[in-house]
Amino acid sequence: MKRVIFILGALCTLGASAYAQDDAQKAAADAAAAIANAPKEEAPAPKPKYWDYSTVFDLGINQTSLFSWAAGGVNNITLNTGLDAKLHFNEDRISWKNRLQLEYGFIWSEDKSYVLQKSKDRIYFESKFSYSFTNKTLKWTASYDFRSQFTDSYTDYDYPEKWYKDMGKEPGMEQHYKEEMEMMKSQWKEQWDEWRRGSIKSTFLSPAYNNLALGIEWKPTQWFDITVSPLTASVVIVTEPVLRERYGMPANANADPFDVYPYYSALFQLGASVKANAKFSINDRFNYETQLVLFTDYLNSPFVQNRVNWDNKITWQLAKFFKVGLSTWLLYDPIVDFDNTLDGVQRKVQFKEYLSFNFTFLFGNKDLK
Repeated sequence: MKRVIFILGALCTLGASAYAQDDAQKAAADAAAAIANAPKEEAPAPKPKYWDYSTVFDLGINQTSLFSWAAGGVNNITLNTGLDAKLHFNEDRISWKNRLQLEYGFIWSEDKSYVLQKSKDRIYFESKFSYSFTNKTLKWTASYDFRSQFTDSYTDYDYPEKWYKDMGKEPGMEQHYKEEMEMMKSQWKEQWDEWRRGSIKSTFLSPAYNNLALGIEWKPTQWFDITVSPLTASVVIVTEPVLRERYGMPANANADPFDVYPYYSALFQLGASVKANAKFSINDRFNYETQLVLFTDYLNSPFVQNRVNWDNKITWQLAKFFKVGLSTWLLYDPIVDFDNTLDGVQRKVQFKEYLSFNFTFLFGNKDLK
């Protein structure tokens, strides 16, 4: 009897265990099916990035030192620096591009130790807001640009210090002329400043070119664009009174009769402009960039006397942080009067070329073109 009861108990236990196991398997299967059929949670979409920026910094230094050098020469130091910063905004049909270019360089030589002679001096800022059509190669644009320089330039570097230094070369007169120069600076400061101003060629905001333009941009490729602005307001500023006549500032009819420089400090021009930009790379190391700007004044000889700015820059990246650069600037302004005569013919075209070997450093979230 006991054996029968034991066998029945064992069978009940096994049955209960099998039933519990079936329930567990069914629960696990139901859970797996629920997980498989559950909606999948999608990863959050990355936030759109509208802003891009880049900054290129250049630094070049050359130094020459001579001691008992039979072939001759002059001890000198040359330094040139450059900054090219870009900030771009892009969202659907709207874009806003900003660029700031700063360049400055000087030469110090022992024979002209009284002055640092400039080799480069440039401030250029441009900003352009665009709204594209359905055809994205065409855009409405509103743009502003500014050009000027940092420091003074003088005619043939004719500084008063040079005159005193040359006089001081006479035997026994060096200390005398040095003391006389210091007295001139301290006691007759107004005359001293007037002397310096008499030979000045340009300075900060003298001149300064401001242009505000409304027009249409055509950009058929990534490396070329041209903007035609039939409505362009240009303001030329000359803060230095001595230079106002040279840079074509209008005469002030109401000026004091005894005013030596009776000219306004600004000239307003209303006209049309065309700006073309191109930048392309022959390979990863060789780049060429150019900008041509034409402006004509509706108020004064339109389409006859036109202002021209043409900048070119060629760079060859030798290594990660070193490059060779060649820059040229061509400027034509019919209202600027400067001493540049050859064979008695007055020429208005100005040209400058600069070849350099620089340490260069780029930082930003994108190498902007």
